[in-house]
Amino acid sequence: MGPTESGERHADDGVPLARFADTILVVCPRCGGRASVVQRPGLPELRYATDLLVWSRRLVCAGCGRTDDWRAGRRGSGAVGVVLGGTEEPFFGRPLWLQVPCAGRVLWAYNDRHVTALEEYVAARLREHGAPYSSTRAMFPRLPAWVKSAAHRPAVLKGLAELHTLAGRSAPADRSAAAHAHGDRPRPYGSLHFVRGTD
Repeated sequence: MGPTESGERHADDGVPLARFADTILVVCPRCGGRASVVQRPGLPELRYATDLLVWSRRLVCAGCGRTDDWRAGRRGSGAVGVVLGGTEEPFFGRPLWLQVPCAGRVLWAYNDRHVTALEEYVAARLREHGAPYSSTRAMFPRLPAWVKSAAHRPAVLKGLAELHTLAGRSAPADRSAAAHAHGDRPRPYGSLHFVRGTD
């Protein structure tokens, strides 16, 4: 659930970051414009958001036509899942397209829906834990303290507005100066997933 119409309240329903990993906007390795990392066509309907951590991916750039494919590594009968987070997408290791300097740090998102979810959370004056359970994968509790800080709210909202604008642009010249690797990729932990239809 998002905020109320007034934008004063936000109820956290335990949404994981994986929910926004269906389409990840990245910097194209060939032309430097905006490319997308998406699920490879022909896969079954999504059952769980965590399925997105192992399902086959395709990098596609509408600007120059570059395409690449990714498949999860295997360990026995399980697929090795990627780890989300940081300023690089985890499948091809490309820098995220949606990155801007903010409050002395880098603010990033995977796509415009992700930006909107962050915006609703940051704008809210009252943040409630609406989920009936405690999820270790929930996105909002795991946000950096500076993003959640009331002192940084104006700067973060301004940065999120910039990310919205970037999401609608695709030319290499539109690329943010912050859109490069920052060495902040999470440590891989090689979690195994047992799902059908990953290829």
